[in-house]
Amino acid sequence: MRLLKLSSAYNLQHVRHIKLYAPSCGHRWYPDLKYLNEISGPTIFRNEASDKYYNVIYNSLVRPVERKLQNMFINFGPQHPAAHGVLRLILELDGETVVRADPHIGFLHRATEKLMENKHYNQSVPFMDRLDYVSTMANEQGFVLAVEKLLNIEVPPRAKAIRVMCAELSRISNHLLNISGTVLDAGGITPFFWMCEEREKIYELFERVCGARVHNAYLKPGGVTMDIPVGFLDDIYEFCSKLGERCDETEDLVTGNRLYYARTAGIGTVSAHDAINLGFTGPMLRSTGVKWDLRIAFPYDGYDLYDFDVPVGTFGDSYDRHLLRLFEMRESLRIINQVIDTIPEGEVRTDDSKISLPLRQEMKTSMEALIHHFKLCTEGYVVPPGATYTSVECPKGELGIYMVSDGTSKPYRVHLRPCSYNHLAGLTILGKKMMLADIAIIIATIDVVFGDVDR
Repeated sequence: MRLLKLSSAYNLQHVRHIKLYAPSCGHRWYPDLKYLNEISGPTIFRNEASDKYYNVIYNSLVRPVERKLQNMFINFGPQHPAAHGVLRLILELDGETVVRADPHIGFLHRATEKLMENKHYNQSVPFMDRLDYVSTMANEQGFVLAVEKLLNIEVPPRAKAIRVMCAELSRISNHLLNISGTVLDAGGITPFFWMCEEREKIYELFERVCGARVHNAYLKPGGVTMDIPVGFLDDIYEFCSKLGERCDETEDLVTGNRLYYARTAGIGTVSAHDAINLGFTGPMLRSTGVKWDLRIAFPYDGYDLYDFDVPVGTFGDSYDRHLLRLFEMRESLRIINQVIDTIPEGEVRTDDSKISLPLRQEMKTSMEALIHHFKLCTEGYVVPPGATYTSVECPKGELGIYMVSDGTSKPYRVHLRPCSYNHLAGLTILGKKMMLADIAIIIATIDVVFGDVDR
């Protein structure tokens, strides 16, 4: 595992050729001396008292002076298609230049944390799917790791390999949507059709492995729900071998396109210092040049067994984030291919019958297995008292879960640290002095999903 500089990986020059906006460089009108002389002299301002008692008649040569010029305030969203969800963005505009961007959230609040505190641990797994519904398996991975840390149990090696494979498929699915959505917001539609077709293949693979396309609930504390079906790894290999060609086609059409470059290069730039202070993680942080990835810094689920590179950007702008996500997709393909080659045989869940559900065929022959199934589904399992903060490297950034157990079958407190929340708060800094058309590009490259922002 090593951290790779994006500029060297793509043979890019260490310079940005940014075209300055003509409106921002144009001549701004100011009152000249002749105009000031015309309106010189005593000037009457109308107010409430003068309107009540006097009927003021102005001399045609004396015009009332405007006291204050106020910028325009507009609502960007929550119905705007480029808002990528129920984001209400209040923009203060000077012409077409954004003076201030104020994001407002809370339109999708679902009280996920409070609901998880009133459900058994197994019943809370589907809630994780509905946070970041673009990369569901990666969210489940964070939750089950937190519960396993409280239970102090070890997962079988085959289950870890399956988890890594599913998490990387989720990463690919997330980046496919983000890259194609950014191109769509910039005015190109063709890559969106290409990448939606590839995402459909990933959904079909998820449906084969667990029966659900989007909200999978496949990972469980102690392992995974069931083993992968026969021939599944062959289909994964075929999918990975063809996805690289789609990435090449997208790069040929988009990465070198001068129009896309003009729309993204230098847009939404953030420095490494600001990114750390704002709490950025994931591609938003690595695009600024900060070398930070939880899969390398704190390996989990056997990520230290695989050889992969983590791209790091240089300029911290939207174009760097586009390149970084493309490179991450290729590295995810590398990891999946290594999982296919090295996946071990064995069990896919822990052998503790007090935690993992028994097999369906076992329940038909064993009364003890039937009782365990009944007790686990109605009462859940008891987790020893303790607290944990567990974080995983999701496609959008760091997903953190703070969980407190009080020795019952339900968590006492659950707090989620979502990926997109801090990035959305940084929109105030990223959008300042940008043009109105650039706001849609910035929102797209931030990669926000309001399931986990509002949660």
